[in-house]
Parts: sequence; C-alpha cells; structure tokens
Amino acid sequence: MAANAIDQTRRMLSLVTYLRERPGAHVADVARAFGITEDELISDLDVLPMCGTSFRGGDLLDIDTDGDRIWWHNPDDVAAPLRLAADEATALLVAARAVATLPGLRESDRDALVRATAKLEAAAGEAAGASSRLSVTFESEGGVFAEVDRAISERRRLWVRYYSPARDELTEREVDPIRLFAVGHTYMEAWCRLSEARRTFRLDRVVEIRLLDEHAAPPELELRDLSEGLVQPSADDPEVVVEVGPGGRWVAEYYPHDRAEELPDGGLRITLRTPDPASLRRLGLRLGSDGRIVAPRELADSAREAATAALAAYEGV
Repeated sequence: MAANAIDQTRRMLSLVTYLRERPGAHVADVARAFGITEDELISDLDVLPMCGTSFRGGDLLDIDTDGDRIWWHNPDDVAAPLRLAADEATALLVAARAVATLPGLRESDRDALVRATAKLEAAAGEAAGASSRLSVTFESEGGVFAEVDRAISERRRLWVRYYSPARDELTEREVDPIRLFAVGHTYMEAWCRLSEARRTFRLDRVVEIRLLDEHAAPPELELRDLSEGLVQPSADDPEVVVEVGPGGRWVAEYYPHDRAEELPDGGLRITLRTPDPASLRRLGLRLGSDGRIVAPRELADSAREAATAALAAYEGV
C-alpha cells in the first residue's frame, strides 16, 4: 500500500542518516533497504536537495545520483550545529503550532510535535517571543488532507461530498483512499464505491469529508506513473479540436495534445484527446473570444449553449 505523506517524511529523514553513513551507496541497495521502488527513491532524492538547515539557502543538502550510485557532497557542512536566527525561529514555531491544530492528526504525532515545539522554544530563548503573538489557521484543504492522511494510516473508508466542475454538480460517495500526491494541487487517489473504479479527487474540491468505521479495502492496483503529469491521454480517448486566436495559444502549453497547426491569424488549431470531452466545456467558456471548440459537434453546441445562458444571466442583472 502506498505510504502516506507523514510516512514519506519519516522515510526521507531516515534516508538522510542512511546516506551519510554510506557514501556512494547503490540506488538498488538503498531502495531495497527502505522497501520502495527505485523510481520512488529517485523521487525522494529530487526533493532532498531542496531541504537543509537554513531558510536562507546555502545550507541545502548537496545530494545527487548518476542513476546507479548516490553521492552526498556536503554532509559535514550540514551536520554543523544548527543556529536559528530570530525570524527563522519565529517561522518554525508558528508553523509547528499551526500543524499541531490540524484536525485528524494522529495523537502520537501531535504529542511529538508539541514536545518538539517546547524544546525549540527553550532553545530559541528571546527569539521565540514574537511567535507567541502570531497564529495561522488552515483553510478547509488542510483539514481534508489530515482526514485523508489518517484514513490511509488507519486503513479506513471515507465519505465525501465532492464538487465536479466538469458537470457542475455535487456528489456524495464512499471511497477507499490509496494515496495522497501533489501535481500542482494536492490530490487523493482512491477506489470509489459509487463508480466501482479508481478515481482522483482534488482536495480543494472536497466540500465535506467524514471518516467511517468501515475497513478500507481497495483492490490491488498498480500505481499510476505521474512523472508525465496528472493528465495522460490515451490513444483510445475521444478527439477534441479547439481553434484559438493569438490570445489563446497558451492552451497548447497547458494541455497535452496530438498536434497544433498554425492558423493564418496567428492562432492555432489544436487537436487533443480526453477520456471526458465534457470536461473541456469550461475551457471553451474560459477562452471567450480567444477561441472556440470545433469538434465534436455536441461538445461545441454544449459550450455555446452554456455561454449563451451565462450571458443571459448577466443581462438579467
């Protein structure tokens, strides 16, 4: 089963210690030691160079790999005693207190965070004073994240009320969560009991969530490779043709497509594929005068009718 976000963080912290003691370790050996795939390990190694002992940079982990072995070039520098400036101590303490208030956080993790925060306050001394006058509250996505993370950890089913912008509707469903991941936004991959299929849910579109007592039992599924992005059209998906003017050329940059042909006015005729053509109706509305959906005809008609209805609503106001 896929590791949740907290488990991944623990693994990466252990990975730092492991690599420090084994310079030039082989990728295959490290992946085997941690019980993960080599691709998962490489993904962790892509994140570690963005971590370090200072928010100002210059003290980041200099770790890289040639695909076979892993090299850490500055372990002695990073191992030097940590000295926090006042602004760094304040930021860290405010963040720690905010995370400790997240709903759904496991009590053992909450207790550990509270103890660590107390130690940090003692070490920071006067520098910790400013943090007591600041507070941070998370928007709803933070609570949803915590509930999903807890459900994955405890292998429990979730009930969610979810907004689908493609159909402009709210649905209620029970899901067995598989993993959390981030590709621009944060998503939950889960087995949906309503559709009896694997589905991906964007956390900021979860209107309501509840942890259930039922045991989550998603079928054994091969995890999708997200290295090429969240949307990976298949050759069997329906074809959609969009024509855009110069102001709509950005569509070719943001949407995977089969081809983009230049038009005389400086625009593009873009051919792409999607398993759900109706999801592109919002694209047609967003483009406005900068573009239009050409095919399939029913999708073009639907987008035009939606635009006409929206215009009529504004005229009514």
